[in-house]
Amino acid sequence: MSEKLWIFDTTLRDGEQVPGCQLNTQEKIVVAKALEELGVDIIEAGFPISSPGDFNSVLEISKAVSNPIICALSRAVEKDIEVAAQSLKFAKKGRIHTGIGVSPYHIQFKLRSTPEDIIARGVAAVKFARRFVDDVEFYAEDAGRADEDFLNKIIEEVIKAGATVVNIPDTTGYCLPEQYGAIIASLRNNVPNIDKAIIATHCHNDLGMATANTVSGVQHGARQVEVTINGIGERAGNTSMEEVVMAIKCHKSIDVHTEIVTPRIYNTSRLVSKLMNMPVQPNKAIVGRNAFAHSSGIHQDGVLKHRENYEIIDPKDVGVGESTIVLTARSGRAALKHHLDALGVELEGEALREVYEEFLILADSKRDIGRKDLLGLVGKYVEDSNFIELGKVTYSSNGTIQAQVSLKIGDEEHTSTAHGNGPVDAVLKAIEKSAKPAVELEEFLIQAITHGSDDVAKVHMRLIKGDKPYYGFASHTDIVLASAQAFVDALNKIPVKEYATA
Repeated sequence: MSEKLWIFDTTLRDGEQVPGCQLNTQEKIVVAKALEELGVDIIEAGFPISSPGDFNSVLEISKAVSNPIICALSRAVEKDIEVAAQSLKFAKKGRIHTGIGVSPYHIQFKLRSTPEDIIARGVAAVKFARRFVDDVEFYAEDAGRADEDFLNKIIEEVIKAGATVVNIPDTTGYCLPEQYGAIIASLRNNVPNIDKAIIATHCHNDLGMATANTVSGVQHGARQVEVTINGIGERAGNTSMEEVVMAIKCHKSIDVHTEIVTPRIYNTSRLVSKLMNMPVQPNKAIVGRNAFAHSSGIHQDGVLKHRENYEIIDPKDVGVGESTIVLTARSGRAALKHHLDALGVELEGEALREVYEEFLILADSKRDIGRKDLLGLVGKYVEDSNFIELGKVTYSSNGTIQAQVSLKIGDEEHTSTAHGNGPVDAVLKAIEKSAKPAVELEEFLIQAITHGSDDVAKVHMRLIKGDKPYYGFASHTDIVLASAQAFVDALNKIPVKEYATA
């Protein structure tokens, strides 16, 4: 029987330290409930002494969720610990997380102290926290750069004082996986009472090693991992929860298990991204929009024949509907046939070869191949009555935002008017009135391509129809027009048979 690995999520504390990503209390409750449904074991809900808002968030999250342990952070200061305890008064299961810096840098330059004093302060903090809760976690800040003998000694002493969990942070993201694993192994081998506490990892990503270091820590005996959704956090971020969970799920040789409901990973990732206004990078492992996208012909052929040829994770295991076969100049015949089949066009043999040769010429000159392009290649564009062409787009503000959009859908002309929270919202609603796509706009990103007040904006959209994603792209100096073009671009990639279903 494998051992349980405790998932300690610090999205709402360390993750929220990203500039511009602060959440209000109600938003934090929404995330906390999503984390509970995801199956995390501990939610670090905030640093109560830092602000009234943080205190209130810990208090309200404690009321809102039942299953996870609710953790409040503090320094090794009595007032911090008292306030943390007060914030946890409604928690069904509460934990105080207290600690102090342990590296020579922190002891000498930050705390201006001595090793002996640091041990005394750490022990006193744990003993004081135990007056309020039975579950006390001690963090040895900057343990990744600490003296090994000193780290072993302070961990031994805080466990004697009552620490139930000992957190070994690589605060600066300095360690290599073998170094971090060796630190955990040293604690296991040299701290006589280490069996009285759970060893926790807390790794930062300054050198891109956070996930690797965390997994190494687990391999050497850590049984709690401190992580965030999407790997968000201070500087280059924290360890990504989804990466660690899926790495362990993929590698059965790591004899631990988690309680994470992995099909909820993707939606939780998108929720955090949306609320924090922090886009997930396209190539982000597990949850990036390209994580299960294939554009190389060799890869596409392999995936279409047998998914595991090029995917070690089934997209459905993390809540993604299916892999994406993207048509580019590098795509092969298998990918082209896959897309033509979806449009109801069946080609084989010489006919497929001829269309493929024409496709390559088109793909060399056009970055994004859509439904109109494919149907044009096979001479069936005239039969496609659902293709949308964007016409005139106007919008105005006279107390409320109003937009008017002209569309040509097949052979029919349509004009619709709609109101919205802003010009983009109004324009998209006007398009929906005429096109009636019954889609969910899941992702909407705007990026500046050039510099200056005349910037060209690139818009990316991800629409969901049924369980399938459809992507739209456009660029223009007018952000509203670019948004309309990207929306229509995505709609035009939905096959007619899918478009007809609600």
